[in-house]
Amino acid sequence: MLESIVNKGGSIKPTHLMYKSNLAHGQMQLYLEELVSKELVEKIKKGDYDYITITNKGYEFAHKLKEMKEFEKAFGL
Repeated sequence: MLESIVNKGGSIKPTHLMYKSNLAHGQMQLYLEELVSKELVEKIKKGDYDYITITNKGYEFAHKLKEMKEFEKAFGL
């Protein structure tokens, strides 16, 4: 989910996040609440629309996760 938000410039509508993450609505809500509680994302309102925005902490986490995946791939783990 974090990668999907980053790829959309750091902010995404909930419905778009659901489709980009290939999740059912209920699953997305559970994961989203977890991300909000850990302060990796926040829900904001822009005009008439709700958006999910990644926080600095979320960017850092996504970056570290990407580094770990690259390390794993480089060493065939």
